[in-house]
Amino acid sequence: MKAPSLLDSIRVVKENERIASESYLTASNEITNPIGKQIFLELSSFEKYHFEKLSGLEKSLEESGEYIEYEKREFLLPPIFEIKASENPQNKSVITILTQAIELEIQAETVYTDLAAQVSDPLGHKMFSRLAEEEHQHYRILREAYWTVTNLGTWKWVAL
Repeated sequence: MKAPSLLDSIRVVKENERIASESYLTASNEITNPIGKQIFLELSSFEKYHFEKLSGLEKSLEESGEYIEYEKREFLLPPIFEIKASENPQNKSVITILTQAIELEIQAETVYTDLAAQVSDPLGHKMFSRLAEEEHQHYRILREAYWTVTNLGTWKWVAL
């Protein structure tokens, strides 16, 4: 079996970002808690940004073989506040949603780390490394949300 090309890999991760964005948007509609909703809306927006940047990279590589500069994006943080998780009657499904999202972010970080290691072009290496860092930040945010919901019974937005 032939190893996938860089463009094939980019197309796969681009599709993964599209699916992640849609999944997070769906999760935001399933969660009634305003903090949980905001976390998933921001994650959806962030993954859409990744999709758009990967689309730009794909186009550039197809047309000129050149990598593009990746503008790092910061996760938008609201004011610090917390709301009791018990206000959400579907607490169990929230835990499932958070667990699935955490697993998704771990997979995404691994893929981008692997791609960064395979690319010798400095811009390409930098882009995939930044994508891996951003996915790791998402993982940390979700892990913190999971911990606060399960251990404290509250949704807390914590600046990392």
